[in-house]
Amino acid sequence: MSLTPLRFEPIFQYRLWGGRKLEKWSREPIAVDGPVGEAWILSDRDDFASVVAEGPLKGKTLKELFAENGQEMLGKQAGQFERFPLLLKFLDAKEMLSVQVHPSDAHKELLPPGERGKTECWLVMDAEPGASIYAGLKEGVTPETLRAKSEAGTVEEDLASFEPVKGDGLFIEAGTVHALGGGVVVFETQQNSDVTFRLFDWNRVDEKTGKPREMHVEKSIHSTNFEAGAVGAVTPTVLETQRVLREALFASEFFLVERLTGSEPFNVGAENAMRVLVAIEGEGTMQYFDDEFEVRQGDVYVLPASVGVLEFKPKGKVILAEVAVPAA
Repeated sequence: MSLTPLRFEPIFQYRLWGGRKLEKWSREPIAVDGPVGEAWILSDRDDFASVVAEGPLKGKTLKELFAENGQEMLGKQAGQFERFPLLLKFLDAKEMLSVQVHPSDAHKELLPPGERGKTECWLVMDAEPGASIYAGLKEGVTPETLRAKSEAGTVEEDLASFEPVKGDGLFIEAGTVHALGGGVVVFETQQNSDVTFRLFDWNRVDEKTGKPREMHVEKSIHSTNFEAGAVGAVTPTVLETQRVLREALFASEFFLVERLTGSEPFNVGAENAMRVLVAIEGEGTMQYFDDEFEVRQGDVYVLPASVGVLEFKPKGKVILAEVAVPAA
């Protein structure tokens, strides 16, 4: 069976700090009760595996598609990985996230079996006036001061912060202490990992359990890069301006993320390489032979390598994120 563009179903997750804003980026009402903090829009994990939303391959997971259609899916990257090495999410922070840090691949002693480190990036989709993002440490912070302030509940004093606006991009390398502030919605691209160490959680109690969430102060400190300093919004690199404004937001050893903004038809995808398309704002269509694929705000499509380059036709202004895994 020849592959076509594949739309995947989001997996919505309860989070005590979440809200209900992600319905703006969902085709259907969110069925999860209570605060929803995350939508895992493309996940290749045993506990939460994204499935194809429609068509003859409906219900198939990424792992199954790689196993059964590796060459068509991955093209020149066939055999590079069996599990998709990235995890893509939308985050809705109605309240402040915990002050946290993710270990790197080098911290093997801190990683559960089969897990990887977690470098990630955020693209701000919405931000209320006065909201904050905390990323990186102020100058002079040491393991001793960070430990003491985490235990005293004053760790915020050690964190660098800024007020985000819609469209900001933030690269959060593993080892960076960070917290997403309340009133911010982001698109997150990260290594395929679910390892988070919490330094402080604002003295909250999870209504579902009636207990505070677990803290990991020593593991957090061991994972933290104390030389990194403050982290601010990235400066995009303009790659193309005809028909579409194409900007490189993030280029790391783990992921490549570009932003495409336009209202006229433009190209998406790549020859002989898989791409992931995320509709950040607006909608449009893609044509592949006789089939037309509707792209709505919040949709995520995998464009298999065999599909190649397609023309995207916006309905008004559209903002897309195009994600790739760097070649080995």
